Amino acid sequence: MINNNKEQASQSSSSQSLKKLNQQQKSSVEVRHFSDNGENEVDAAFMRQALLLAQKAQAIGEVPVGAVIVVDSMIVGQGYNQSIALHDPSAHAEMLALREAAKNLENYRVLDATLYVTLEPCPMCAGALVHGRVKRIVFGAYDQKTGAAGTTMNLVQHDLLNHKIEVTGGCLQEECSAQISAFFRQRRRQKKG
Repeated sequence: MINNNKEQASQSSSSQSLKKLNQQQKSSVEVRHFSDNGENEVDAAFMRQALLLAQKAQAIGEVPVGAVIVVDSMIVGQGYNQSIALHDPSAHAEMLALREAAKNLENYRVLDATLYVTLEPCPMCAGALVHGRVKRIVFGAYDQKTGAAGTTMNLVQHDLLNHKIEVTGGCLQEECSAQISAFFRQRRRQKKG
């Protein structure tokens, strides 16, 4: 009984420490919102390219997420979710775009690059983007469950990591959110039927 109490107290203390760290980190998060950004037209144009890629993902039964990586106003990498098709849990749109950009630039670091993605990156993708030294992330829909660019956690601006990424959220948010919501509504209907 004593061991259980000590274990519960330790877990509670760890949980409180994590909550405190999360709150501190959220207070230092610097996520700009799309309407605050002076580059709206350029951002919207590249986000539309990402939305077209997301349609390709949806056409093959994948979660509709698309991504493009841009350097000097040129798309150097692009991708859309293909985890199911490629039997690869890491085949998210951002990961595929990052791989293609690194290959095209002949450098594992994609310096001065902006990632445009229809859904806020997950922790896996956020970590890869930090390692790839992406300069900026522009995302469309906020991910309330696994968003790692400021919504549920902020890995792309974490104080303990050696690179921080500028973030702009909510670019063409309505279109991006509608695309993902429609996909999951259809999937739920298929499961019921």
